[in-house]
Amino acid sequence: MTKLAEKSGSRPPWVGLAAAAWVQVSAGSGSTFPLYSSALKSVLGFSQQQVTILGVACDLGENMGLLPGYASNKLPPWSMLLIGASSCFLGFGVLWLSVSQIVHGLPFWLLFIALALATNSNSWFGTASLVTNMRNFPMSRGPVAGLLKGYIGISGAAFTVLFSMVLHHSATNLLLFLTVGIPVICLTVMYFIRPCIPATGEDPSEPMYFAFLLATSILFAAYLVVTTVVSEVFILPSILKYVLVAIMVLLLLSPLAVPIKMTLFRSNSKSSPLGSSDNLAKEEGTQEEPLLTPSTSASNLGPIFEGDDESDMEILLAEGEGAVKKKRKPRRGEDFKLGQVFVKADFWLLWFVYFLGMGSGVTVSNNLAQIGFAFGIKDTTILLCLFSFFNFIGRLASGAISEHFVRSRTLPRTIWMGAAQLVMVFTFLLFSMAIDNTMSIYVATALIGIGMGFQFLSIATISELFGLRHFGINFNFILLGNPLGATIFSAFLAGYIYDKEADKQGNMTCIGPDCFRVTFLVLAGVCGLGTILSVILTVRIRPVYQALYASGSFRLQPQSAGH
Repeated sequence: MTKLAEKSGSRPPWVGLAAAAWVQVSAGSGSTFPLYSSALKSVLGFSQQQVTILGVACDLGENMGLLPGYASNKLPPWSMLLIGASSCFLGFGVLWLSVSQIVHGLPFWLLFIALALATNSNSWFGTASLVTNMRNFPMSRGPVAGLLKGYIGISGAAFTVLFSMVLHHSATNLLLFLTVGIPVICLTVMYFIRPCIPATGEDPSEPMYFAFLLATSILFAAYLVVTTVVSEVFILPSILKYVLVAIMVLLLLSPLAVPIKMTLFRSNSKSSPLGSSDNLAKEEGTQEEPLLTPSTSASNLGPIFEGDDESDMEILLAEGEGAVKKKRKPRRGEDFKLGQVFVKADFWLLWFVYFLGMGSGVTVSNNLAQIGFAFGIKDTTILLCLFSFFNFIGRLASGAISEHFVRSRTLPRTIWMGAAQLVMVFTFLLFSMAIDNTMSIYVATALIGIGMGFQFLSIATISELFGLRHFGINFNFILLGNPLGATIFSAFLAGYIYDKEADKQGNMTCIGPDCFRVTFLVLAGVCGLGTILSVILTVRIRPVYQALYASGSFRLQPQSAGH
């Protein structure tokens, strides 16, 4: 792999994080499918089944991230963003040509491929920005992952604001914006998303900076929800619509306040950069470890080797300092390749916890309009906004909460994934009881959104258990639990039961609590299983976290000599 030019200094990582916020919002283009799906049906004459199949293409493309994950160790971030921009331009371009009827008679299979290609750009965007920033902030992985994933979560509301206020509710205009606007945004900021040399020391201002970013992102999300509701309820003059969109843009620029402050008011505290961060992007190969003296190994690394073959460590210590470099398999907390994590029980426990939690949440989000209608909520716009907002809050809060407890109590992040799924158990039971109260439906929807957001803690967890060097492909494999869960729980379970109940009523649309009662009871059991697995995983990996966060902050792994 070609060595990447790493940027030094304290400001570049924060500039890159601010730029990544724009990329992450752009990476939520898959959430716009409901905004133009009706045009696919009316203009192109597709049946509802064909539109549903195109929705599958959307989910499939968005979650096929193994190639971007592999490429994240081979290509610089700018080239990944360039690939994503090209994919976005070509895929959405074909859809725009078809819906605008500039080109007639495109076959259905071509539109399926085009939509999958278009939404696959989100995987390239998300992987480039997330992997780069996780490596630039290795000691603040929870807040970084929560913040960036949060922006994707609220991106649907941002596109809805543009759709209703600037694009005049036109599917053709929206597809043109997705074809041209998103690539332009990503090409504009791609220079700033680059590897930086992380600092080894603690910056006392860093928690304050992240608190500011979390606060502004929450303000941004709340603004989007309020603006969406207002635009749906009231008829606004054109000038006011543009003013509201301008405020939205300013709020999205707010992360730049951190590097601007660092420029105008320089801090006296200095933190030394790592001797090298090449270990985050160096060539793949068998891991080589320098020998450690008994004092450093016994005091710092002891807990991390629990449950592994300690004889290897004894051999290393017996060789004498600097005598040899011994090849060995990585241990938890070190860098794993994808093939190596496949044989680790902790990896599969994490995968199933994520699969069960996200599969349940996606089932609700994919069927939210039908759920609302079944419970007598005619206008589901507010319901959709509520789910989007609290899903964003869950993604954001999970990073901040888990970061506090992992530093103060060395408590693994997976305990919060399980706690969130336990809340989802009771929420699904609340749904299944069909309480005749609209407010209870709103509350249940908000809780499911929060619980689903907490499942993204798997991203920071996998970087801590299996390292950052191959983080891109490892976490993208975890994310495959999303489309698989949607297929099993949403399409096969919820869809089948809904159609069966609708047939009983003699209608295409099902009304009443029985439409989803069995689905909710099954999902409650699914989340119960996820809670149990998360507790088992937390107990297993607690020694790793006690080693990694023994000093109250993340302990970076020792560097090999010569790097």
